[in-house]
Amino acid sequence: MRYFLYARKSTDVEDKQVMSIEGQLVELRALAKRDGLEIAEEFIEKRSAKIPGRPVFEDMLKRIEKDEAHGIICWKIDRLSRNPVDSGRISWLLQQNIIQKIVTHDKIYLPHDNVLLMSVEFGMANQYIRDLSVNVKRGLRQKARQGVYPSTAPLGYRNDPYTKTIVVDRRKAPLVRKAFELYAKNGSRLEDIAQFLFEHGIKTGATRGWSKGGGRPLKKDQITFLLSNPFYFGHFAYSGEMYEGTHTPIVSKELFDAVQKVLALRSRAHHKVANEPQAYCGLLHCGECGFSITAEEKSKRQKNGNVHRYIYYRCTKKKAAVHCSQPYVREEALDSQLSGLLAKFVMPAHWAKELDAMAERDAASASQTTAASVQAMRAKIAELDGKIARITDLFVEQDIERGDYLERKRALMSEKKSVQERILLLERDAAVWLEPMQKWIQEAQMLEEIAKSKDYPSKKSSLQKIFGSNLTLHAREARGVPQNQWFSLLTAKENHSENNLVPILVTSRGIEPRFHP
Repeated sequence: MRYFLYARKSTDVEDKQVMSIEGQLVELRALAKRDGLEIAEEFIEKRSAKIPGRPVFEDMLKRIEKDEAHGIICWKIDRLSRNPVDSGRISWLLQQNIIQKIVTHDKIYLPHDNVLLMSVEFGMANQYIRDLSVNVKRGLRQKARQGVYPSTAPLGYRNDPYTKTIVVDRRKAPLVRKAFELYAKNGSRLEDIAQFLFEHGIKTGATRGWSKGGGRPLKKDQITFLLSNPFYFGHFAYSGEMYEGTHTPIVSKELFDAVQKVLALRSRAHHKVANEPQAYCGLLHCGECGFSITAEEKSKRQKNGNVHRYIYYRCTKKKAAVHCSQPYVREEALDSQLSGLLAKFVMPAHWAKELDAMAERDAASASQTTAASVQAMRAKIAELDGKIARITDLFVEQDIERGDYLERKRALMSEKKSVQERILLLERDAAVWLEPMQKWIQEAQMLEEIAKSKDYPSKKSSLQKIFGSNLTLHAREARGVPQNQWFSLLTAKENHSENNLVPILVTSRGIEPRFHP
């Protein structure tokens, strides 16, 4: 009889297998020499047997079926198979006497033996690999719950083999952070970010996980994946669930959210309508039916033969069932009205000076109230932790679906991260509100210049800050209710002299905003 010697282990890493390939070969060669077994050929395979389709194993069986050998020598029966498909084939070939003998270091299997014993051994081998898979997955999930990402570290990080954790790559992390900062400014395309990384050595083939097409800039979908990966601000997704990581964030949650807004904005860029919208599109709503105000460009040939183009604004009248009687208004007339609205909110220079001085005084004493604000936000975090725990209990009790559970947990964790960053911001700067306050004062002073200019986009931006979505067009007249501080400013100008600012704009408590958790 001629035998094929088959040696297998599941991995190339030597310390991951109890019996190495060399160890199996030494033992099996000695066994064959001792019993006088003729080895026709040796087959060596470094692949798991948990699923069918091992190329070396398949080649060996085909050659046995061609009568090139009559038996198999292996260390243990589980070296041949750990799945029911290959186990069934081995058992069938043995019963048909195509395989006449299987020799292991402690047992011999023959065609006339009780097939039940071999089936039990194959079943135990299959169950072992299934249990091992379940235990590994459970261990990885537990690792994720502890905040350690149980997979390959993304770009900007590296896996530390000694601590079994993920640490920051000091060379690549600044490049990733810079990529986020560039894209958040909404002045760079995905291709520009890829080129920036390429110029600093980050390319396909040199980056783990992106090995195809080596030596080229990363593709757009790869850059999108990088910029939308929550791992960079401290969270990570594993097995469809979001976890809080213990790794060091590369970017802040605020910067990450800014990048997501730009990604969302850019994703809609290719849906432009054929008619390019005019400057004031999206600013006003119809005062009669509530639909948006749109713009159209018309041409009119004059007596001298010249073609005059003009723009007028009108209600979109999206629903035919809703009758809207509002007429159109020429762009020149609408612009004049909007400039008049802006002029009402111009802040006098001496008012601005007084408010700046009061803001500085309030900022000096704001640190006294910071502790209460931080305490309220910490209570909010505790509340969010409680909600996360409750929905987890509901999921464990099977009271909610997995999809609903994952979505609600992801939203709660995102909100918690935002609150945590606001706490850090408050603790670092008790007068964090001062900058937006000063910015508002500056904007209110600049309105006079903007109102007199022909810069339509600047006018639109200023009007949106003042009125939000409350601007309407009715009977060819623009009107609206200003928001918060703008309403107070308008009321102060209308009902008080310019020398008496304090009664309306400022209360006895100061001008800093009150915190509402």
